[in-house]
Amino acid sequence: MEYNKEIRNRLKRIEGQLKGIMGMMEQGKDCRDVVTQLSAVRSAVDRTIGVVVSTNLEQCIRNNITNGEATDEVVKEAVALLVKSR
Repeated sequence: MEYNKEIRNRLKRIEGQLKGIMGMMEQGKDCRDVVTQLSAVRSAVDRTIGVVVSTNLEQCIRNNITNGEATDEVVKEAVALLVKSR
């Protein structure tokens, strides 16, 4: 699978958020603020997982249809990945 610029940018934003959290911790910021930011990172990671899986699923289904192959297994694998990520 080719990871496009959108996915890489999402990960760079997450990286920036994590660095910001590290800074907050070094400054002794309130734990509620740190946890709020950690929750935001977790949500961003979850959304990124969804984008990666859906993009891959789309590509695999297109390939299978082009090759005259069934798509059932590809969809099951994608669902399993999403379940595993939770």
